[in-house]
Amino acid sequence: MTIPTPPDSPSTRKAQEPSFLELVRQRERGKLKLYIGSAAGVGKTYRMLQEGNDLRRRNVDVVIGFVETHSRAETVAMIGDLEIVPRRRIEYRGVILEDMDLDAIITRRPQVAIVDELAHSNVPGARHAKRWEDVLDLLEEGISVVSAVNVQHLESLNDVVERELAVIVRETVPDWLVAQADQVVNVDLSAEDLRQRLRDGKIYRPEKIESALANFFTDENLSSLRELALREVASSVDRAREVTVRRVDSAQFAVPRTVDRLMVCLSSDPRLSRLLLRKASRIAGRLNTDWYCVYVQTSAERADRIDSTLQRKLVDNLQFAQSLGAEVVKLTGDDVVAALAKFAAERAVTLAVVGQTRRSRWYRFRRGSVVERLIEMRESLDVLVVSARPDASERGVSDRPSGEDGSAG
Repeated sequence: MTIPTPPDSPSTRKAQEPSFLELVRQRERGKLKLYIGSAAGVGKTYRMLQEGNDLRRRNVDVVIGFVETHSRAETVAMIGDLEIVPRRRIEYRGVILEDMDLDAIITRRPQVAIVDELAHSNVPGARHAKRWEDVLDLLEEGISVVSAVNVQHLESLNDVVERELAVIVRETVPDWLVAQADQVVNVDLSAEDLRQRLRDGKIYRPEKIESALANFFTDENLSSLRELALREVASSVDRAREVTVRRVDSAQFAVPRTVDRLMVCLSSDPRLSRLLLRKASRIAGRLNTDWYCVYVQTSAERADRIDSTLQRKLVDNLQFAQSLGAEVVKLTGDDVVAALAKFAAERAVTLAVVGQTRRSRWYRFRRGSVVERLIEMRESLDVLVVSARPDASERGVSDRPSGEDGSAG
């Protein structure tokens, strides 16, 4: 008996979606294809090189901008005849370090550049601090990029990974970059198979294997990361399909937005700020909608009255919000709730993300609570209250030893 293929099955979607080569040839600005994996060793670099060879056989001008093979034999072999742009050598504190040579790739002007480890921090002295910023330059130059990243490096997942896996990941990629990718592919491998690859010496050097198995590469951790990666790629596919439907519909008649906007309400207290911003970023990504970071400055928080340290942290958090893709809005007024309500009405915001108050009952009794007043509003505004869980920095959590966060490869 032949079972018919559902109209929305993965195989059907694959047949309907354009290939990466077709995307590359569509317009002047470069296209971005991302391979997302759950951890080191799942095969992201191998898949990128495999695609590079496939494109080369189809007469596409492909170069390796940067690839880290980690001395894995099968990965090294996959480089084949692909042209490698020599790395830039930079002296830093008396040591010669090698990194991707952005200027050399732009001068070479290939159609496609393979750029590994998207979340990588560049050597001091490079044009940009982060490799993903280099990738943006390549795209603007009309060079398409095939890149890879592990799911734990997505900025908005930073708190989730720390809470679930007890790992702090320092190198991150903004979610908006993933959301703007033209293709996102999940490189999947079961936890059992990945642990076996680790035991076989295909991921880390022998002296690091036992430590990795006992710490980061546990069945529980790998299963959690695998689920996060699958969800992220599924969300990317949904976003792409929604944009396509909107474009088709808008060509026929105007279609109003059906997804509501949201705002995260930021106070000058920095303790909850990053947690709130990451939460709002994830929600906005799932809804595929615009979001705002709104700060209401009261007379007590004017620049000449607020503590300079607190002022600096507030500015840092507002810049962090911009890096996550939020539109930052600064309002003034002593009635914070009234200012927020007016802004929500003007911008069609229907969801407010706020932090759980840390004020005492006596303070709330005497002066009221912004959170409680927002919840009591009879406006069409839903309120999501985020638990006031301490940040990792408050609890003194530090990084694991190098390589044990599964970031390599």
